[in-house]
Amino acid sequence: MAAEVVLLVRGLVREKRHWLNFPSQAAQQLNVPVLTLDVPGCGALCQQPSPLSIGQMRQQLQQQFVLQFPQHRHARLHLCAISMGGMLALDWAVAAPAQVASLVLMNSSSALSPFWQRLRPAQYFTLLRSMLSRQPEQREALIWQLTSNQPLQPEVIQQWVQIARENPVSAANAARQLWAAARFRPIAKPQCPVLVLVSQADRLVDWRCSERLANWLGAEVQLHSAAGHDLPLDDAAWLLAQLKLFYSKVKCGLPAI
Repeated sequence: MAAEVVLLVRGLVREKRHWLNFPSQAAQQLNVPVLTLDVPGCGALCQQPSPLSIGQMRQQLQQQFVLQFPQHRHARLHLCAISMGGMLALDWAVAAPAQVASLVLMNSSSALSPFWQRLRPAQYFTLLRSMLSRQPEQREALIWQLTSNQPLQPEVIQQWVQIARENPVSAANAARQLWAAARFRPIAKPQCPVLVLVSQADRLVDWRCSERLANWLGAEVQLHSAAGHDLPLDDAAWLLAQLKLFYSKVKCGLPAI
């Protein structure tokens, strides 16, 4: 049984397979188990209705963690999360301070910021088109446009399309997740160390949302000048370097033998 694990949590309408090969890269470099879960309404849970609040969604994630990884139920938990996943991670750390050892929040936001920063008005139409599109190829290309600053990679789009066909996220569940995320406001500060990673070139969410959240938390902040909203997609190497440095400070992982 591992004494500590890293748990990756994805954001709005994304499932654990959207991490692509990042979990295996992270496990190798951090020398610690790296686990993933699906948010209700996505992935293997796409037939379930998404809860209408971050708190309810977080409770279901906690239950899934125990069911899927009973061998790690007593592990120190290092939550590494992106976008809406960051809200879930923050809520989890406040709800279970004895369980959560650290937080890494990527391009997240909260009701501490105005709605026009949490979702840039210039992207409203593109986001709506992606939510309503019935063509996976079109929808995933639109999501790439919203979340990545890299040239479109057809091989990744095809992986996303395959995921969308196997585990389709309904428009209703997308709307429910958007509603839950829009209403999230942190009510308490976690007791564990927190690192906030920010893409300053994020075209979906204004980077100042993360800055404001970090200031409220009193958290360490690291800025990336060029990556888009999907930081692990746009610069996994930079992200891994930040994780290795932060986890060395919070005693996560062990030197490889």
